[in-house]
Amino acid sequence: MRGGPSVLGVVLAGGEGKRLMPLTAARAKPAVPFGGAYRLVDFVLSNLVNGGITRICVLTQYKSSSLDRHLATTWRLSGLTGDYVTPVPAQQRLGPRWYLGSADAVYQSLNLVHDEQPDHIVVFGADHVYRMDPQQMLQAHIESGAGVTVAGIRVPREQASGFGVISTASDGRRVSDFLEKPADPPGLPGDPGRVFASMGNYVFSTKVLVDALQRDAENPSSRHDMGGDIMPMLAGSGQAMVYDFDDNHVPGETERDHGYWRDVGTLDSYYEAHLDLISIHPVFNLYNRQWPIFTHPAQLPPAKFVAGGIAGESMVSAGCIVSGQVTQSVLSPGVVVEEGAVVQGSVLLDGVRIGRGAVVRRAILDKNVVVPPGATIGVNPQRDRELYTVSAAGVVALAKGQRVD
Repeated sequence: MRGGPSVLGVVLAGGEGKRLMPLTAARAKPAVPFGGAYRLVDFVLSNLVNGGITRICVLTQYKSSSLDRHLATTWRLSGLTGDYVTPVPAQQRLGPRWYLGSADAVYQSLNLVHDEQPDHIVVFGADHVYRMDPQQMLQAHIESGAGVTVAGIRVPREQASGFGVISTASDGRRVSDFLEKPADPPGLPGDPGRVFASMGNYVFSTKVLVDALQRDAENPSSRHDMGGDIMPMLAGSGQAMVYDFDDNHVPGETERDHGYWRDVGTLDSYYEAHLDLISIHPVFNLYNRQWPIFTHPAQLPPAKFVAGGIAGESMVSAGCIVSGQVTQSVLSPGVVVEEGAVVQGSVLLDGVRIGRGAVVRRAILDKNVVVPPGATIGVNPQRDRELYTVSAAGVVALAKGQRVD
């Protein structure tokens, strides 16, 4: 028998992820591979399941086939206990239209809420890299008596223009306003140099959420966004609280990785997060066995190094064969680096093949890219910009299966 309040997890996984192109050209952003073995959606689902929230609906929309397949093959919880992780595509229950925003996605899926009848609904985003115990946030929500609690992470005030900013009352907890990427946000009470940035994670009391979604759906001027519309509505009625992410502690964490949260929504942030993984003391520790990140590993043999192949300061996944030289890189399953090839500071996704004598530097190569013998990527910036996608920081990115000249 389950004790305590009943909770339904809702994961918002329908975004296009335009800023991560070309990695999102053929897949939804939550399905983008990360860290050699994982998909981005694995992080939020691992947090929910580790935290005891095991009835989870994943709302999908754009280019979801890869994501749906991953959920079906990986996230199979015990049906005997009523636990599940299920993808829920846009069903057009309210008419022939896509989701108009994150709030509309939940509104169009309220049949799930009516079926489950939970006391509380946890609504989390699907495309961030972090560890968090949602149970601690849920308990803080219940104790506060709030209608909604939003997770906030403290960031320097000068960086606030890139986030949704949570403005609080003098107590530092009650949300007075929710500001979308403000140019001049107010600082925190007692900490004026920093602000609360929204993590896109919410805990709602069910009736409060259902009522708010109904009112939002009837508002023709709404953007139907969870942060842009629902949060200001509930903040205006005094029902919103902020949960300080710094108060959250997970088993096995260290002082260094406590409070790590990364939005990998751009090529540069995605690339930098991978470089952190391969550092001697990474800020985000994938090796915490007390709060594991779950996935379904490919059924492949161990990686092997032949013909003098070496890899230093790198992560090398199962099924890789390295005959060349690899440094400061992440190799996903099934990558092949042939003799004489050089890979430096790069992220190679599943099935990439680097031909004999080729050179790849500061690049992200999506699945099944084949770099011909002697070819170069990341060596000639002008040529790279003519042929491929190049980020603001100069990282070269190739789409899934893209031809290399």
